[in-house]
Amino acid sequence: MTWLGLEGRSAIVTGGALGIGRAVAQSLSEVGVNVLIADVNEEAGREAVETLRMESETDPRFVKTDVSSKESVDAMVAAAVEAYGRIDILVNNAGILIPRLLVDPAGQEELTEAIWDKVVTINMKGQFLCAQACARAMIADGQGGVILMMNSESGMEGSEGQSAYAATKAAGYNMVRSWAKELGKQQVRMVGLAPGIMEATALRSEEYERALSYTRGISVEQLREGYTKTSSIPLQRAGRLSEVGDLVCFLASDRASYIHGTTVNISGGKSRA
Repeated sequence: MTWLGLEGRSAIVTGGALGIGRAVAQSLSEVGVNVLIADVNEEAGREAVETLRMESETDPRFVKTDVSSKESVDAMVAAAVEAYGRIDILVNNAGILIPRLLVDPAGQEELTEAIWDKVVTINMKGQFLCAQACARAMIADGQGGVILMMNSESGMEGSEGQSAYAATKAAGYNMVRSWAKELGKQQVRMVGLAPGIMEATALRSEEYERALSYTRGISVEQLREGYTKTSSIPLQRAGRLSEVGDLVCFLASDRASYIHGTTVNISGGKSRA
């Protein structure tokens, strides 16, 4: 048994097909956790599961899941319970980011009601539905569990061109605080993680870069150059996805059994200053 003692436990990682979610799924699998990846991207999700299966002796699964649909989330939880007997860990990670300006005089990239609703529905309603369904299963089992909410440094700092996303992540901080007060009585721990500037992932698409650079009044080339400039980060580098995965493993383990109702920043020391 490793120091973390997570062997044989089970986890759901929403949005686990790509990006931070995939790195988290890999880290959990490496320490012996059976991981169910829940994602709308079926092709990437199944490929991720096959990779985990080849790299570990765990029992990874994939369930196509729309976190904004209660029916889909309930099916995800039922699949996890059927596969593993119980749910020990939820990594509430699924989310989207669509860069837009509150007001764009040129009318090119302005935040619309439809985009606002989409971001809020997936990022906030999705976290609510997944947390509720998994908490119910954990409480019914009688052994409790751990729910980890993937928040963001932008939820505290704000982010130019990403106000809808930052607003949903700010809400995540108080979901953690509020649900911790409710669920602690049933031995379900609530902890948030707030990554800062991280290394590139497949989710950093050309369309995303084009829209974000526009909202910030710079070129795509300048935006990409900015990824490597780390003057605002005291550790002088972007974060590694594996570091988020390592933090998830620790927070999900009994070694972190008294960490509850708070969000842990993982940003290399970056702050408003």
